[in-house]
Amino acid sequence: MTQFFKSFLCSDQILTTLFIGSLLIAPQVAQAKLEDSPKIVVDEVWQIVNSEYVDQDFNHVDWLRVRQELLNRNYSSPEEAYRMIRDTLKQLGDPYTRFLEPKEFESLTSQTSGEITGIGVTIEIDPKSKELVIVEPVKNSPAEAAGIRPGDRLRRIDGKSTILMSIEQASEAIRGEVGTKLNLEIYREGEGVIPITVTRAQIELPSVTYSVKQEGEQRIGYIKLDEFSSHAAEQMKEAIENLSEAGVSGFVLDLRGNPGGLLYASVDIARLWLQEGMIVKTLDQPQTCTTLEAECGYSEIFANGTAITDLPLVILVDGYSASASEILAGALQENGRATLVGTRTFGKGTVQSVHTLSDGSGLAVTISRYYPPSGTNINKKGINPDIPVELTRDQELRISNNPSLLATKADPQYLKAIALLTSGVAPQTSLNP
Repeated sequence: MTQFFKSFLCSDQILTTLFIGSLLIAPQVAQAKLEDSPKIVVDEVWQIVNSEYVDQDFNHVDWLRVRQELLNRNYSSPEEAYRMIRDTLKQLGDPYTRFLEPKEFESLTSQTSGEITGIGVTIEIDPKSKELVIVEPVKNSPAEAAGIRPGDRLRRIDGKSTILMSIEQASEAIRGEVGTKLNLEIYREGEGVIPITVTRAQIELPSVTYSVKQEGEQRIGYIKLDEFSSHAAEQMKEAIENLSEAGVSGFVLDLRGNPGGLLYASVDIARLWLQEGMIVKTLDQPQTCTTLEAECGYSEIFANGTAITDLPLVILVDGYSASASEILAGALQENGRATLVGTRTFGKGTVQSVHTLSDGSGLAVTISRYYPPSGTNINKKGINPDIPVELTRDQELRISNNPSLLATKADPQYLKAIALLTSGVAPQTSLNP
């Protein structure tokens, strides 16, 4: 038995859960000796693609012959094997079936798991002084508990000067094993240099930020969802509940720039807004099918009566709203639960399974395609908003360079959403139909 770690996602991001299974060996291909580690990883990749890839025609590639060619080669280093793996996967013509080297895989796993090991700070480089500056500590993090504040300048990390240190280098120095101590030296305006010792911990990263916006006589709940991590649904639930308690009369859900994430995070979040109706259809190995039928590997996922609000909802989308974002937006749009404002979404209609390989590298392989409730193929097409609102190039640059302008009077898409909510045009449903 070979152990793999596997998950299902709708973007370039990864979360792993345990999966154990035996490898499928094609009987037509003679067994090769796999004494060296690089060749083992090469064959692991071939086996996973052979058993899971959505298109069993393999883009008209003779996949059995590919394996024989791969195993007949000798690989002098892991790097040579990695290059061959990437070249082989390109033959599938699928940008989402891809190989990740160990460092890439570790980084992406942390991102979509919604957790990192560290102290919980966001840092940036001051464009004038070139110093590392604390943007903010993560809520309930060791950094927050230690009294680190926004604007603190990070001078030393475990005795090492941060001069000329990049954000990536500083982040690497801050990360470490849970329970270990990190000695920092910060400079705070008015207080001078302050030594701080922080104990590293497992940090839950925020995928959701929210606030109450006073718009005229109405209070609007604004929610920004950055990615569909493993903690996104519980964070979304907290946001909706807290904003509802604050007396908001409607919601703006901002999915702009959201690249996606975990498939079932999008389903769980849809169920917080949608009381009944279909959320998504998925289809495995569609090349064998002419219609969306059960015998072709087609399945449907529905709301389950667990919505926690029926207040009006407007969703903001753009060309960077992809994958899991499109599942959520499509489900709420087609069920009449939300109005979509902005520009056409990215158009990614596939789901990937992610595996950890024996040397710590990773493989994402496309295993199915998904469709909104109508069955429309959105792949490479995207979802059109109900109300298109284009930004000018100048507006895009201003907001991109200054994200604090999001959801302000400088944000035309947000202003259109507010106009819909305050005029009573935005859809509203009942939790007890």
